[in-house]
Amino acid sequence: MKEVVAGIDIGGTNTVFGLVDRNGKIIAEDKLLTTSYPDIEEYVSVVVDAVKRSCSRVNNIKLTGIGIGAPDANYYKGTIELAANLVWKGIIPLSSLISNKINLPVAITNDANAAALGEMIFGAAKNVKDFIILTLGTGLGSGMVINGELVYGYTGFAGELGHTIVVPGGRDCGCGRQGCLETYASASGLVRTVLYMLSEMKEVSSLREIAPSELNAKQIAEAAKKGDIIAIEAFDYTAEMLAFGIINAIVFSSPEAVYLFGGLANAGDLLFDPVRKYVDQNVMALFRGTVKILPSGIPENNAAVLGAAALAWKELSK
Repeated sequence: MKEVVAGIDIGGTNTVFGLVDRNGKIIAEDKLLTTSYPDIEEYVSVVVDAVKRSCSRVNNIKLTGIGIGAPDANYYKGTIELAANLVWKGIIPLSSLISNKINLPVAITNDANAAALGEMIFGAAKNVKDFIILTLGTGLGSGMVINGELVYGYTGFAGELGHTIVVPGGRDCGCGRQGCLETYASASGLVRTVLYMLSEMKEVSSLREIAPSELNAKQIAEAAKKGDIIAIEAFDYTAEMLAFGIINAIVFSSPEAVYLFGGLANAGDLLFDPVRKYVDQNVMALFRGTVKILPSGIPENNAAVLGAAALAWKELSK
């Protein structure tokens, strides 16, 4: 009988989950609307029933544990704490709620930490003991691995590189402060940069034809690939800000590699080439040439489930 774990990724809109074996093969997957269950007890019942249903549809498997990736999740306490983008407010003891319902070990961590574990167990960092993963979506998430172990820190919330301040008094951030890295080096940060440049620069740009509320990073990347000056300048500035975040992290943890993942990373060389250039130019001489800036080795459509499943497998291996 094949052992599997359930990897569950909880997002503000959807919850996706899959049954995953030790090799990272997703045997079954499903999803449900997170927003449909504002009552946490009902949500837990629905998720557990859905996981059990998926297990019943596959022959000769044994569910051995559950891993969960979620915003503002505390690995130490098994809780989701004050998550602004979820329907449940306050502190939610999700691990114990699910474990009591299904009588299996349950572990939870934030979604970027889950991505780091997925990279380490199933992705490009299989043989890498010291690395950082940056998830470049609407915001900037990060997971840090030192000597083969994910860094949680004293509170369980360590490694929030997106909320290191790179411009004192800079752009307003959703965390309530100003100048955080994610306000510059993320898909939404890129859009903010373009909107500013469109107002300040006179160059012709196809981006002027798009309503500000409809502008997105993919459109900016497409414009840059066609030679749009403003789009190229915006990517260069975004890369420079991201590089500052990376070089600050390098002097702290001296990683072998930094993996970039998510929507913004899909721009490929448009982002990677200038990031590598600015890191090389600005990093402390002691670290120059020691860190690789690489794309993630996990397909984006499977990353959330594989990351959560990797957490479960790591816990079971202890």
